[in-house]
Amino acid sequence: MGKIHLLMKKEDIDQEKIGNGKIAVVLDVLLATSTITSALEFGAEQVIPVLDQYDALAEAKALPDGSYLLSGEYEGKTIEGFLDPNPLQLKKAVKGKTLILSTTNGTVAIKRTSGAKRVYVASLLNGRAIAKKLNQEHPNETIVVVCSGSSGEFALEDFYGAGYLINQMISSLPDWELTDAARAASSFYRGSEQSAEDVLISSRVGEMIKRYGYEDEVRFVASEGIFSIIPFVEGKKTIIREEVHHDTNQV
Repeated sequence: MGKIHLLMKKEDIDQEKIGNGKIAVVLDVLLATSTITSALEFGAEQVIPVLDQYDALAEAKALPDGSYLLSGEYEGKTIEGFLDPNPLQLKKAVKGKTLILSTTNGTVAIKRTSGAKRVYVASLLNGRAIAKKLNQEHPNETIVVVCSGSSGEFALEDFYGAGYLINQMISSLPDWELTDAARAASSFYRGSEQSAEDVLISSRVGEMIKRYGYEDEVRFVASEGIFSIIPFVEGKKTIIREEVHHDTNQV
């Protein structure tokens, strides 16, 4: 069987190692990967993750007027002239559009893993579908689960999301070899199962989002396994969706 590694924050990504045939799965539960997953579920054509607002504006110049949306934050504050990068805020705006997304942690983590053999975007919303995909198509490979973290620090919500993903994987393929970090995330999730909303809201980033008045966003992204799409990076640049038709109660 394959092996599951877990990185606690984006700063731990070794781009040379991850480029050596690894499969990367990026998590930024609050909120980037949840926003990407939701945007694609709500009908966005694609998502272009960028490092900062300047890259976002450069990407926009190459697209026809009216075909894209700019969304982003830096250090928790919405970038001036950009839309809030929150899934429910974007729900009615993204259909048929390209979403150009800049965030402090998640989109940076996705860019840093771009050298991997394949990069998947995971959240609690689609963790079950991602787990099934990994089990079906990459059972003998090395999976690197990347917690984006928060400005260089460990983020509880990403650790919980990683544990959820890993538990979904090992529930049907128990022979995966887990590093100690991956095993710790799995154990934490099992100890907190059914408490996603509480874990997210009590996290440092969750408390910050709540202060900004977006508690409904946190409750929404705490919904485990409600989407079946598989967002992945194509051509090291854009994130598109692969629809998976299956009973989401089964991995």
